This record gives sequence, structure tokens and C-alpha cells, in this order.
Amino acid sequence: MSSIRVLRTFAAVAAEGSFAAAAARVALTQAAVGQQMRALEGELRRPLFERQGKAVVLNDAGRTLVPQVRRLLALYEQILAPDPAAGAMAGTVQLGAVVSAVRPLIQATLALKSRHPALDLHVSAAKSIELIERVQAGGLDAAIVVREPGVGPDLAWTALYAEPMVLLAPRKLEEGNPRLLLQRQPFIRFDPTQHTGQLVERTLKRLRTRPQELLELNALESIVELVRSGLGVSVVPLLRGARWASDPKLRVIELPQAEERKLALAQRRDSATAAIVAAVVKEL
Repeated sequence: MSSIRVLRTFAAVAAEGSFAAAAARVALTQAAVGQQMRALEGELRRPLFERQGKAVVLNDAGRTLVPQVRRLLALYEQILAPDPAAGAMAGTVQLGAVVSAVRPLIQATLALKSRHPALDLHVSAAKSIELIERVQAGGLDAAIVVREPGVGPDLAWTALYAEPMVLLAPRKLEEGNPRLLLQRQPFIRFDPTQHTGQLVERTLKRLRTRPQELLELNALESIVELVRSGLGVSVVPLLRGARWASDPKLRVIELPQAEERKLALAQRRDSATAAIVAAVVKEL
């Protein structure tokens, strides 16, 4: 009978999409991962992967096995977990967050771990769509993402907070009218193909203004740095806990009827780590 470790390796391969990425996740060599998967196929008496050149992907039998293995691993974690009545928490939880939410998430995990030393909490950063896919595939237990309408209907969602769009301008500019600033100053736009960029565009339409575009970027910190350097103005979400919000070289100007970027936590509905994740959320 396959060990829990082999099943964890299989779950990692399913979540990561390759033996190499799974090997890094479970701290094995790629050869060891391949050996475990061949042994699992032999025990189950059926192939689980299709080998396409050097690439290995799950076949129909492998995809069918994934939810069964996840349920078994979740049950195993529940067996290992201490009695909730004792008030202690333990286990390994894989968390993700968009870059802007990493700092508060790390602070929350450290606070929780200080009270529950047996907890092993890991945090990784990526774009929202990648994080959602990793949660759906089982690579992450939960993730803080920018929620978009219609995305992840199969997941359980917890609303966290909203970040309103604001006008960011160099302190040296004395003009206080947002529309005039946008019309007269070079505009640094957030990538309009991203959800945040679409919120920026809707905010501009509400203001009935068409700024003089200088360039497009998809990194908020880079935009902030360019504005700080005096190269233009921008409309960005007011990040929770952002240090630049109190930067003496910047002006953060509220906008009337501004769109809001909504941050939420996504996890699978059958998650075995829901109680721990809920405790993390309380720390945010």
C-alpha cells in the first residue's frame, strides 16, 4: 500500500504540473519523484500519466485519482490535528497572496504561529489568476486575491477589505483638482489588460477625463516610484498598509465615486484547513 508520502508527491505533481516543480515542493530529487510515481502506477495497475517527450501530464485515470487523494490527505491531516477543544492548532498550511497583500499575510501568520508553535505556515506570492488556479488544483490551501466577477465559482470566498482608487501625484504639484491634474500631467497607467487596470479605466470614465498617457506598467511599486520621481501622475488602488501613502514626496488624492479593488480569500469548499485559515483571517 502506498505511503502518505507517495500520495503527497502525487498531489504535488498534480498541483505543480511537472515532476521538477513537484520535486522542489516535496524536497526530493526529480528522479525520486519519478520513481515514486512509477511505483504508484505499478501498485494501482494502471498508468496515471502521459509522457509527451520530456513532459509528463496526467491522463484520465490520473485526473480521476486527484480528488480521491486530496480527500485522503485531508482526512490524514484531520487525524493528526490536536483536539480542537484543547485550543491548539497544528499542521502544514500553504497560503498565497497577491504581492500587495503579502506583508499583512506574513504578519498574520507570524502572530498566529507565536501562539501555536506546531503550525507550519508557508506564504508565496503570485498574480490572482495563478493563485486561484493553484487553490483549485490543491497546490495552495487558501490565497488572498483580487476578486473578479465570475472567477472561481467552485471556491469558498471570504471578503476581506476594499482598496479605493486614488490619484497619486508628486508633492511638488500644487494643483488640487483631480481632473485638471489628469488632463495636464503625463499619466502612468496600470496595465489595462489586468483587472486593476480595468478598475482604473472605469474610474477615469466616471471622472469624464482622458489623460495624456506616458506609459503602461503592471507593477504598482514601479508606478509609485515613477510618480515619486516627478515623471507623472497615476490612478492606483490605495493599498492597505501601504508605506507610500504617507511618503512626504507624494500626494494621495481621494477621487469622487472611485472604483474599489476588492480583496478576498479563496479556498476549496472541502478544505481540511478551514479552521486554521479562519484563524489567519482574524489576524489580518
